[in-house]
Amino acid sequence: MYNRRKFIQTTALSAAVITLSKSCTSKDKKANKPIVISTWDFGVAANADAWKILNSNGKALDAVENGVKVAEADVKNQSVGYGGLPDRDGIVTLDACIMDHISNCGAVLALENIKHPISVARLVMEKTPHVMLAGDGALQFAIEQGFKKENLLTENSKAAWDKWVKTAKYEPVSNIENKLYDNSNNNPLNAAPEKLPGNQYNHDTIGMLALDSHGNLAGACTTSGMAYKLHGRIGDSPIIGAGLYIDNEVGGATATGVGEEVVRNVGSFLVVELMRQGYSPEEACKEAVMRIIKKKANSTKDLQVGFLALNKNGEYGAYAIQKGFTFSVCDKQKQDLIVKGKSYY
Repeated sequence: MYNRRKFIQTTALSAAVITLSKSCTSKDKKANKPIVISTWDFGVAANADAWKILNSNGKALDAVENGVKVAEADVKNQSVGYGGLPDRDGIVTLDACIMDHISNCGAVLALENIKHPISVARLVMEKTPHVMLAGDGALQFAIEQGFKKENLLTENSKAAWDKWVKTAKYEPVSNIENKLYDNSNNNPLNAAPEKLPGNQYNHDTIGMLALDSHGNLAGACTTSGMAYKLHGRIGDSPIIGAGLYIDNEVGGATATGVGEEVVRNVGSFLVVELMRQGYSPEEACKEAVMRIIKKKANSTKDLQVGFLALNKNGEYGAYAIQKGFTFSVCDKQKQDLIVKGKSYY
């Protein structure tokens, strides 16, 4: 007699066979490796340093750390590292996290006076029993590890803050980072310091994902956070599962944009889990964006969030709320590819 119990058992067995079939197909497919991808146009320069390691049979973890350090040291980039725009009190605070293929991870939050928070985050991962260190504790640890204190507030960023503090308006400007590399005469960020915009802020970061020749994934994410934020504000970038997540069986994801919305949706973890269910990288990023849009109803007009994903086969994709989100790709075919991410609006 074919009863309900037998039906459930048969259905479960069939599902397991289908899942196994998909898994085998994925493993049998030749992966595009090594490969490194990162958020925004400035990811091209970061990818180039990461590629030096990947192309020499190096580890993805070393590649992503060295790659994002390029952005951290770039004084033109006012959303990451040295030269980043300060908080409302005129203090530059940095956030970063890193994660490897066996779920080791480290992060620093609200770190001051250290140019390369990503390297401190890696040491938190490798030399402490913790995942996160914050504020004065993160700074103390960095100094103990040999990092030198530096003034991270550049002349241009201070001039922008000086102008902003006169009115203290907090007005989001989506995708302002693209203007950082626009050499046109109309670009306000190319103006003299005293003419820099005083009420604009950027909310972007560099997130990087790499798959090495050994088939292992790693990721890194680093930012100076929202400009003119409340002192001590933390976004998604240093939060494992929000700004970055790696699962070596499936793939990795990273986020950019307004971090509060990414945190509320545990965005990067969501993208990776969707890929586990069979979504392509782009489909997974789109679904994560759509969940934010659904929850925010009609209040996403001036909100930007973008996700970038890389799966175990070296396939990648991205999706954002607003137009303007770009990402950079570097593999054996091309080392300086810039892709325009698809968007809802």
